[in-house]
Amino acid sequence: MTKIVFFDIDGTLLNHEKQLPARTKEAVKLLQNKGVYTAIATGRAPFMFEDLRKELNIESFISFNGQYVVFEGEAVYLNPLHIDPLRNLVAQAKEKEHPLVFMNESKMRSNHPQHTHIETSFRSLNFPHPESQPDFYQQNDLYQTLLFCSEEDEMNYREQFPEFTFIRWHPYSLDIVPVGGSKAVGIERMLERLPFELEDVYAFGDGLNDIEMLQAVGTGVAMGNAHPIVKEQADMVTADVADDGIFLALEKLGLI
Repeated sequence: MTKIVFFDIDGTLLNHEKQLPARTKEAVKLLQNKGVYTAIATGRAPFMFEDLRKELNIESFISFNGQYVVFEGEAVYLNPLHIDPLRNLVAQAKEKEHPLVFMNESKMRSNHPQHTHIETSFRSLNFPHPESQPDFYQQNDLYQTLLFCSEEDEMNYREQFPEFTFIRWHPYSLDIVPVGGSKAVGIERMLERLPFELEDVYAFGDGLNDIEMLQAVGTGVAMGNAHPIVKEQADMVTADVADDGIFLALEKLGLI
């Protein structure tokens, strides 16, 4: 194998209805048949895309926006959130009545039994409201926490918690990861296991959490449905995920 392609999930592999288009599945299979290494790079937790990995026959992935990296079934990089600033953030969020969802590699738990913002955000991912377990963060290493607040309130958290990076993925919700953590760092860690030259590394994405990844690889491809800022940072812009954007780009790049 002389080339590798990393794929984001939501809005990239999965369409607007959270379905895997037939032509996208075909494109990944064609890549694999041609000896191109395929991997996933997502903000999702590993347990949230097990079925997709099986369907695409992909065993290597970067999850939690780079904090939990698995190479061919083996965890090779773990970067959990620091507990002390997390405790302070939990306390402040409770005071402001902003709910949280705590996530490790195998499960997620909320600190609120039922909240409209959690319900609405998770519905966009086709996931139900997580079970409530307010002390989950004290008993487990967390690789990502979700904070549910407005953009106005977001700035206060950014200023008060420099130990974390905040990435908005929904009008109601933010990913919280260790500062400096990104999909680009996750890719760097995985490439330590693989003998690829940078010019032979490709990545596809559509969200703000994909910018560093698209800049770090040899060829960064933004989907047609990507955020305008993401398109500006990409080497190439392809069609919308609903219009076979992955297949068309791989074809144009000569990878399939």
